Amino acid sequence: MQKETVTYIKKLIKTYNIENILEIGTAIGYSAISFALVNENIKITSVEKDQARFIQAVKNVKKFKLSDRIELVFNNALEISLNKKYDLIVIDAAKAKNTDLFQKFQTNLKKGGVIITDNIEFHGLVGKSKTIPGRNLRNLVRKIENYVDYLKYNKNYKTVFLSIGDGISVSKKRD
Repeated sequence: MQKETVTYIKKLIKTYNIENILEIGTAIGYSAISFALVNENIKITSVEKDQARFIQAVKNVKKFKLSDRIELVFNNALEISLNKKYDLIVIDAAKAKNTDLFQKFQTNLKKGGVIITDNIEFHGLVGKSKTIPGRNLRNLVRKIENYVDYLKYNKNYKTVFLSIGDGISVSKKRD
């Protein structure tokens, strides 16, 4: 997650007094740690399926003495079941799975909560899939484009797209 994106989300956390966060895609724990440092009441559940990244995240969270507020889960997010409700859900995982992740975890969103998805512009390639020569990259970008359409036409959420970092979507559930 790029610094500009982390800064935006930290401002959102402060503005709306967000205390419970679900992060899909821990990587090495940078964003979870940054979010937790905004306010001592913040609790984060962060899911990572890559073992090397997960191990590094555990070390980083311990280094910042945040193990009591950041719960790290080593698993594929699509294979876990969570019963908690969250003020904020951040999706920063396998881009081809954005729609599946959104659909699965939207039930864990508190009323008035927000789902943010990172890398929605994917290096400036989203919207240009027809010009991408490599099949694998073209298919990945198409999946992100389909996710953007899913968000645009999802009547249950109001989504805005922001060119922050590598692009983010901010989806708020309609009342």
